[in-house]
Formats: sequence, C-alpha cells, structure tokens
Amino acid sequence: MNVLNHILNNIFNNRKQLAVLVDPEKIRLSDVEKFVKKINQSVANYIFVGGSTVPIDLTEPLVLEIKRHTKLPVVLFPGDVAQITDKADSLLFLSLLSGRNPAYLIGKHVEAIPRLKETSLEIIPTGYLLIENGVTTMVQKVTETEPMSCKHVENIVNTALAGELLGMRLMYLEAGSGAKSPVSPEIIKAVSNDLSIPLIVGGGIKTKAQMELAFDAGANLVVIGTALEKNEDLFNDLKRW
Repeated sequence: MNVLNHILNNIFNNRKQLAVLVDPEKIRLSDVEKFVKKINQSVANYIFVGGSTVPIDLTEPLVLEIKRHTKLPVVLFPGDVAQITDKADSLLFLSLLSGRNPAYLIGKHVEAIPRLKETSLEIIPTGYLLIENGVTTMVQKVTETEPMSCKHVENIVNTALAGELLGMRLMYLEAGSGAKSPVSPEIIKAVSNDLSIPLIVGGGIKTKAQMELAFDAGANLVVIGTALEKNEDLFNDLKRW
C-alpha cells in the first residue's frame, strides 16, 4: 500500500484517520499479539513504530512481529538512523523544522541514505514541529532543541508553511511523548488553514474527546501512543467515532 496516497484518499473522502504509535523500548515482543489485536479491533488506520532512543536491535523484530498480526500499514517514525528497517511499509523522513540543530534538519538524513538505498520503503518527506507543552520531552533532550512557543502561533504557522514550500509532503505537530497537554485547537486550526498538505497531530492526546478536538480543528491524522501504553482500556473508546 502507498501510505501517502491512502492518507490523501481518506482526506478526499472526509475520513478521520488514527495512527497508534508503538515504541520498541516500551513493549515486549510477547505482548505484541495481544496489543495488535486491540488495534485491529479499533478504528486505527496505521501503526507507527519508533521512539527517541531505541537500540539498534529492537525495531526490526518488532515490525516483523506486528506484521504477523495485522494488515494495517506499518510506518516507521524514526528517532535515529538505527531504527530503519525494510520490513516496514513506509518511513516518515522527518526534518525537525522547529529546531536549528543541523543534525536533525539534514545531517541524520544524509547519514540514512546508504541504508535507505538498500530498501524498498516508501519514503515520505515530513516536516516535524515540536510545540511546547509544559514539560521537557525526550525529543527535546535528544535533539537538543527548544520547542516552539504556544504564544507565537504566527511563527508556528510560518514554519509549517515554509516546510511545505520546501517540498514536505506531510506536516507533523508534536507536543512530545508524555506531554501534559496536546497541541491546542487554536494552533492546529491556524496551521491547517494555511497548509495544503496533510496535517498530523500527536503528543499528549489521552482521550477520545481530545482526539475529536484535534480533528475538529483541522488535523487530518491523529497519533496516540503513550496513553494506550498506560491505559489499554482506551481502546474501548476507539471502536467507533
């Protein structure tokens, strides 16, 4: 499946889209079958795999195990080159546009090219904006960048639009794993109004109501991860919109 085309087709048909993010460091292979069964019974469209600090030998076995139990597309959401595996279907080629660390703007991407040349992965250029949420996130620590201030909405909008004009195919607004609160509807709406590419929103989303707020504000795809790791009962709220 071409994941980008699938996202675009769902947007064209006015369908809400959900991705469940699985961190290889936070799940045991023995628990994957049970967890993925719940994903299959939910309204999820995609399974994202990745994390900020994942050892080199964890991602591929997890992807293989996930694919044993689902037909949903498995999309890499890599925090580092070590998380690349050709066993997945697609890869978000993330550029941290909110920061000014060259390693995460272009450096890691250059480092990844030899490995990507050996894969048949669908590679989707994705702008990645880290938005402040009240706590210091692992993304902030690993990338050594500061999140964008919620008070400067125009700057967030302009950064997202600059990413689109540079050729990004997706834009991702991220509050960060374990965020106190998700990206605000005001920010989502402002960015959505100016973009013509799909908008992904993740981080800090803990309830179905918060997902609905993100969708209503203009998110095309919502990502939820930590909340499901801590409370699998949330799947009960995701069986239908």
